[in-house]
Amino acid sequence: METGAKNIILKTEDLNIGYSKKQQENVVASNINIAVEEGELVAVVGINGVGKSTFLRTISGVQPALSGEININGQNRENLSSEKLATMISLVLTEQPLSKNLGVAELVALGRQPYTNWIGSLTEEDRKMVKNALSLVRIEDLKAKKCYELSDGQLQKVLIARALAQDTPLMILDEPTSHLDMYHKAQVLKLLKDLSLCTNKAVIFATHEINLALQLCDKIILMKPDGVVQDSPQQLIQKGHFESIFPQDLIVFDRTTETFRIKT
Repeated sequence: METGAKNIILKTEDLNIGYSKKQQENVVASNINIAVEEGELVAVVGINGVGKSTFLRTISGVQPALSGEININGQNRENLSSEKLATMISLVLTEQPLSKNLGVAELVALGRQPYTNWIGSLTEEDRKMVKNALSLVRIEDLKAKKCYELSDGQLQKVLIARALAQDTPLMILDEPTSHLDMYHKAQVLKLLKDLSLCTNKAVIFATHEINLALQLCDKIILMKPDGVVQDSPQQLIQKGHFESIFPQDLIVFDRTTETFRIKT
């Protein structure tokens, strides 16, 4: 499937997400129809509790969809084995369990698990991919360190490098800038932008940093209680979508500066 010369890496059709319990459905968001092309950086934004993490978990296969279709690189995700899915989607979660006693190079090498043999031996190609991932994220100087020696910002870069080493067409990150200060938030999101351009991977991330997303992203998936829309930042601004995200007693969207600000 192509739009112009670009391949569509992720497409959803009439997707409903949420939770099923004892034959009862709790629908978090419905009728989600989005498309993400190769080389695009796409942010998923919205207020707390609107379903951003649920959406990412659903498209990545961590939890099932209630209904609808998810296509990854032209293939229905339901028809993909877990082994095949691991070669198509790499996932970076906010609070994922990992041993901080691992070395940086060891953690990045875990991204090669979908391709290694049953004892996890790395081939020369695997080592090349790990080295390339460290270089792309510009953390070669950290490769000899243990993960417990790293700052939050450094660890986030290592997790991004692990996702790169996995060599999938789609990278999904859930709030990759949580726990970071303003400078390092901007640094991580600028890194994701650079990576989407130089690797041609589709990169999707959930974030509360809407002002940064407006500046860096090719598209934004905006989740609101009354529906989900996807478009370029400029089109969403022109259509007034950002002016109804938050209660306007405190936060307002300024079209002139294209930023959110505190109402005074």
